[in-house]
Amino acid sequence: MDIQGYCAPGFEALYDAFATNFRDYGDVGASFCAVHQGEVVASLWAGSADRAGTRAFEEDTLANVFSSSKGVLALIALQQVAAGNLDLDLPVAHYWPEFAAAGKSGITGRQLLCHRAGVIAFRERVKDDLIYDWPAALEQVAATEPWWQPGSQQGYAPFLYGWTVGGLIEKASGQPLMSLYRAGIADPLELDGGFGAVGHRSTEIADVGPLKKPLPELRDNAIGRSIKEDRQGPVATAFTNPVSLMMGTNGEQWRSALIPAANGHFSARDLATVYGDLAAEAPRLLPQALLREATAEQSRGQDAILQADVAFGCGFLKSAVAEDLHFGSEAGFGHPGAGGSVGFADPRAELGFGYVTSRMGQSLFMDQRAVGLKNCLYSLL
Repeated sequence: MDIQGYCAPGFEALYDAFATNFRDYGDVGASFCAVHQGEVVASLWAGSADRAGTRAFEEDTLANVFSSSKGVLALIALQQVAAGNLDLDLPVAHYWPEFAAAGKSGITGRQLLCHRAGVIAFRERVKDDLIYDWPAALEQVAATEPWWQPGSQQGYAPFLYGWTVGGLIEKASGQPLMSLYRAGIADPLELDGGFGAVGHRSTEIADVGPLKKPLPELRDNAIGRSIKEDRQGPVATAFTNPVSLMMGTNGEQWRSALIPAANGHFSARDLATVYGDLAAEAPRLLPQALLREATAEQSRGQDAILQADVAFGCGFLKSAVAEDLHFGSEAGFGHPGAGGSVGFADPRAELGFGYVTSRMGQSLFMDQRAVGLKNCLYSLL
């Protein structure tokens, strides 16, 4: 495999760690980037961006990073807090009156961001094309009944998070979500991608697909087991209502839609740049005091959907002891995406990390590809 890119002096071992993902773990097209103390110490890419193998994967190639999108969405919400447009401890209905329906009048923005609202899936079966219609999705989520008493337990919202948090941001700010993303994050940091795959700085899009051989699991696949055991339960419903949430991710409809919990298309350089800023002593994107408060632990427990003991800040997963959720140090925070992509910040090391792949593993957390790169990187710091 011909590895392209750059490693700073002292970080050359990352070439080999990146190549290992292609040689041993089935990567076909991927990129990796690390920002340390504001400087890019590694930016690597290799492989092909399409299934036919005719387009090279480049530094600015965008791939669907699935739930890694959520960290960027949370950042937009926090920027609206900084601007004085949003108070996370007020009810969402203060900004979005329709959201009070079906027992949601007391749900706060903070509960949405740290996955304690109970709005984890549509209760009623919805049409497959709903997810491509932003206004209709907002209307549907505003009418949806929580699955349990809001605030009573932690339950990850795989897809509805994007419409609840995104809708709140738009109602509080009076501006379109994409305009806020571009003005507050993409343009200042010169990012390649964003939500969906159109209208960004880069037009290079990778096709995503499953790994040909499953990776050895870093943890038990409790989510898959729960889905099989109860096809009508909250875990299964959260991932499969509608079924289009799990299909068509290379299609034009998916790529042109706004599905901010799951269809962010970013390069590894994008994720490392965002989290590198958030790991800095003086971040550009948020006031340090607000960032520190937002990335402190807000909720911890056995998550009703993720089927694992995890902790959340405001929109970010907190670093855990488990290898597949350890973001460098106890101070680390970030968000992995289904299939293996991940972005995280480690303020103690002043490090931003981004890994993006076109070949999806089975985990919702980091898998051996990102973990191997992370372990190699930290051995060099």
